[in-house]
Amino acid sequence: MTVPTTPTEPNSPTGSATPPGPSTPPGPSTPPGTSTPPGRRERKKAATRQRIADTAMRLFLERGYDSVGIRDVAAEADVAVTTLFSHFASKEALVFEQDDHFEQRLTQTVTGRTPHEPLIPALRDEVHAMVRHCTADGSAAIYRMIDETRALREYEESMRLRYAESLATAIAADPELSRTTTACRTIARFVVDAYALAREASDPQAAVDEIFRMIEAAWDAA
Repeated sequence: MTVPTTPTEPNSPTGSATPPGPSTPPGPSTPPGTSTPPGRRERKKAATRQRIADTAMRLFLERGYDSVGIRDVAAEADVAVTTLFSHFASKEALVFEQDDHFEQRLTQTVTGRTPHEPLIPALRDEVHAMVRHCTADGSAAIYRMIDETRALREYEESMRLRYAESLATAIAADPELSRTTTACRTIARFVVDAYALAREASDPQAAVDEIFRMIEAAWDAA
């Protein structure tokens, strides 16, 4: 359940597949005046990670995913293989490079709600943002690569299952929501699948609204 970023340079398909929504999701909220900008080391590390991901995506799209090895990516990005693996646990992770951010966005949609703010509309708005991002120009080739590559399809499916469990845990932990564990897991799975279904629809935004009407009905009935 991911979405390709738009290219990092105009007319260059080098963006890597990232979680839906804005390409740089907000981090955990902090009290005003307490946030600290990243230091030089953190900025350098983030820049290296992004360069590796962008290089990998460019090579995958140019040569085909299965034709590119980890050493090819490391050499092209001018980093050691050990450096690459310090940022990415596997070759598949290079395609889904903002995996953790998406999981965080989903759970923060639950935990960051204002008191008594309804859950389902908040999740619907988040999925709308994800779908808008995933239908941006330049994403088709990346999705085609994912759909045509078994390893990437399986990796994406494992991510979706993990996201659903994390979302279900966040929902179940909210004392205002008071639903059974089964209800929380079911709704979480529906929400995660809503993105994948909507991105394939002829009118993705309308599909999100249609799906969430059913999700809201199921939530109210739980």
